[in-house]
Amino acid sequence: MAPKHSFGFGVVAMLATLIFALALPAAVNAQTPAPAPAPTSDGLTLDQGIAYLLMLLALVLTYLIHSADISSTF
Repeated sequence: MAPKHSFGFGVVAMLATLIFALALPAAVNAQTPAPAPAPTSDGLTLDQGIAYLLMLLALVLTYLIHSADISSTF
């Protein structure tokens, strides 16, 4: 004999769908990432990189010139 008051699968599925539909928008809105900041590159980084390379080149040339000068005196 079947029970008199039984919930069918459709009723349980409808309740689960209702709970999921009510809880999902709150969860989605709570995890919204902040927008990325706008890029602020104005070429300063490139100019600074070129300046560092030129300073390194000057340092290497100075070292080579002075080491050649010292070795020629002995």
